[in-house]
Formats: sequence, structure tokens, C-alpha cells
Amino acid sequence: MTTPIDELIETFWQERQRGNYFPPAWFDKLTLDQAYRIQLGLIDRRCAAGERQIGWKVGLTAPAIQLQFGFHEPVFGCVLDSKPSGHVFAPADLIAPGFENELCMRLGADVAGGVSLEEARRAVAAVHPSLEITETRGPFSEQIALAMADNAQQKTVVLGEPVPLPEDRAAIETRVSINGQLVGTGRGDAVLGDPLNSVVWLAGKLGTYGRRLKAGDIVMTGSFTRQFPITPGDEIETVFSGVGSVRTAMTH
Repeated sequence: MTTPIDELIETFWQERQRGNYFPPAWFDKLTLDQAYRIQLGLIDRRCAAGERQIGWKVGLTAPAIQLQFGFHEPVFGCVLDSKPSGHVFAPADLIAPGFENELCMRLGADVAGGVSLEEARRAVAAVHPSLEITETRGPFSEQIALAMADNAQQKTVVLGEPVPLPEDRAAIETRVSINGQLVGTGRGDAVLGDPLNSVVWLAGKLGTYGRRLKAGDIVMTGSFTRQFPITPGDEIETVFSGVGSVRTAMTH
């Protein structure tokens, strides 16, 4: 017998209060659809308790990552917090943290499902060079559904200064440095061919859950590179050609 979704949300909420983000009793037992409904239910409860949803994230956008995890489409999560470029974290702030190098779109208009790429482009008011700060709060790759219920690794986002959306997003190049050493490079076309395709996909996907993208929302569109871990003492900078740079760090 299938557990009603309200019961699942309550169960996962109680587990979360105890610091159990990936409840072992639910390993290999959730469908992805259930996981998204739990995620959205938990976010609703967090917002009722005083947090505020400011946007969305799209993940698993690169073909290599989809292949790695046996996925045929991206995934989504909710964003409830942001930091300005230059923010310094303490080790105690984060659980097994990492970062991804992304463009963050800020919407100037609502975006409903079934939107075209051109309609999505017109809805974007600005774009930020950004870092998604992730937490690995359980066995992510082995339990993707539980990871989605736990809001897809999302912790916060670090936002650089906003600029107008470039015409050719696919050609944007990124250079990632940790402690002054170049550790990775990537291009915008790694993100579904064009990072704006993440907005198109997300608008359609959210419609199936009775949600929609709203003016003022931010959308993290997916990483240009693989995910990198953050360790104490790290200083991180990512530069996006024609967009700008974003920085963060962690104290020892």
C-alpha cells in the first residue's frame, strides 16, 4: 500500500528535526515523484516557520552527470538563502560542502509551463555569476530520490553583481580557481546546450506540481563544471567571460 504524501512529508519533517536528512528506513523506497512532493512539502513547512523561498535550482544538467547517475532529465530544488560575493563561511556552517559554477537568472516576469526559449529570454531581467553551495547530507549518488526529498543538496548560493543576459550563453567560458590555482574550466553549452534551457525545463516541470516561476525569483541554471569540494582555508573564485566573477572562502 502506498503511503499518503501528507504522511511522508510528516515523517521526513520529523526525521529532519532529528538531523536525519536521508532516513535509512526509506532507502530505495521512494519514487522521484514522491521525492519532489516531499521536497515541496518540507519547503512549505520551512517557509511557514519563517524562512523564505527566493527561487529554484536546476541540477544534473550535464550529459556526463546524467549518464553517471542513470538520469534522463535534470532535477530541481528550492533556494531559500543567498550570500553576496566575498562571503566567508566557517567550517561549522556547512555539512560536507561543495560548490558548483553556475549562471543565476533573475526573472523580471512570471514564466508558466510550455514556454519557448525566446519567451524565457524575455522574462530574464538579469544574470549573476554565481556559486551554488551544496551539502552532501547523505549518500547522494546511491539514493537520488532521497537527495531530491532533501532539496537536491542545496544549502545557499553566492551571487556576484548582476549584468544583462548575454546573447550567446553557450559560448560563455568559465575559469575556476581554488587558492589561486586553476582547477577547472567549462562552457555554457555544457548546461543543456544553453543555460536558458534550464528555465524552459523548470517552468514545464513545476507546472506538473502546481507551482510556477514568478517575477523576482532567481533560477540557478546548472553547473558549467563538475562539483568541487570546499575545505577549510579554501579561497574560491570563478570568472565567467562577459559576465563577471564571484568569490567565496572558508576559514580554517
